[in-house]
Amino acid sequence: MPPAQPRNRASSAPTPSSSVKTPLNSDSFLNELTAMFERSTEKGSVWVTLKRSSMKSKVHKNKMNTAGEAIDYRCLIRATDGKKKISTTVGPKEHQRFQASYATILKAHMTSLKKRERKDKRKAADTEKKGEASKKVAASK
Repeated sequence: MPPAQPRNRASSAPTPSSSVKTPLNSDSFLNELTAMFERSTEKGSVWVTLKRSSMKSKVHKNKMNTAGEAIDYRCLIRATDGKKKISTTVGPKEHQRFQASYATILKAHMTSLKKRERKDKRKAADTEKKGEASKKVAASK
């Protein structure tokens, strides 16, 4: 029996998570984003990226520039929790409403953040001054 040939991964069928999905509308994106934040309250992270995009290829944009046509830029917003990916595009007219809703969602779900432990600068400075003062007193004796 001949040895088993390694399977070519490039020719294998794409997995459901890697398939390209169409962007959601802004309201359903915000609902899915809320669900992602709720799933990751105990453990996990949610990554959100915002990017200016014309949703056209470079060749098409160059043709539009040479023809003198105005390019309509939109904001491409992507979010993932490592398991699920969602995206949407927001135009300039609906940007203010989307941004207000997005800020509300962020504020509501920042409760699960851990407080970072920092050294208090005042306490650190006071202990250094006390240490220097005690050295001077000991040196003068």
